[in-house]
Amino acid sequence: MMEVTQQTGRFRDPPWAAALLSDTRLAWVWLPFRLWLGWTWLEAGWGKMTGTGWMDGGSALLGFWQRAIVVDPKPVIAVDWYRSFIQSLIDAQAYTWFAPIVAVGEVAVGIALILGAFTGIAAFSGSFMNWNFIMAGSASTNGLLFAVATGLVLAWKSAGWIGLDRWLLHWIGTPWQAGALISGRKREQRKAA
Repeated sequence: MMEVTQQTGRFRDPPWAAALLSDTRLAWVWLPFRLWLGWTWLEAGWGKMTGTGWMDGGSALLGFWQRAIVVDPKPVIAVDWYRSFIQSLIDAQAYTWFAPIVAVGEVAVGIALILGAFTGIAAFSGSFMNWNFIMAGSASTNGLLFAVATGLVLAWKSAGWIGLDRWLLHWIGTPWQAGALISGRKREQRKAA
């Protein structure tokens, strides 16, 4: 249960959630999920990069989009604005440059998750791709992948601890808290001024 602290008026997480999502001692819980999801993205992206229709003109993506906007007898894409969005991408021939971005993006997400580098950002990027695949009517394993990625996004502080995030986040930091490398540069600049 959440409780409000009297001094700050802020809600505290239940102890089990705080431990699971933030305690680096439980990073091993997230490791198999992170590695599995990373491998899944790497394998999917690598297949696109080395196969045909993705890096050589985007015909595979065009075919996927064309099948997704079919309305007869029932629309594959159930949301009208998303169907219009995909149709506008087809009309603009965006598949020619968008397909390689998808393939390289999937490989990049896979590598980052396997290495535990910027795990929260990589998992969010993967979940965004899953969301788009789901919106385009491709259920497959996208719902499961989206759920695992959401867990990794929520556990970003510990999910990459057994990986490069242990050092990257310390040295680079986050947008709201500078790491040792950046804060050290700011101190040097203040001393020089």
